[in-house]
Amino acid sequence: MAEFLVELYVSRAASGAVAIDLERARLAAEQLTSEGTPVRCVRSILVPDDETCLCLYDAVSVEAVREMSVRAGLELERISAAVACTNAEGEGCS
Repeated sequence: MAEFLVELYVSRAASGAVAIDLERARLAAEQLTSEGTPVRCVRSILVPDDETCLCLYDAVSVEAVREMSVRAGLELERISAAVACTNAEGEGCS
């Protein structure tokens, strides 16, 4: 599987609703996985001052992440392939 970074716009006024959006995404990912297309949320980070939520997913393809977002009713700003590093020095990048 590969890693993908998903960027969502989250207005300050609706930042409390992000938990509901992430729960819908989790359920959509579980549904896709049960259908044979693995998608797994690794981590989500809300950046309220930037009105942004960043979510890191493991998935078989960008299309799988896109399908998860459609099923969850999310309006994504962007999906990007990502490379995780294990420490601040960049050692362990894959």
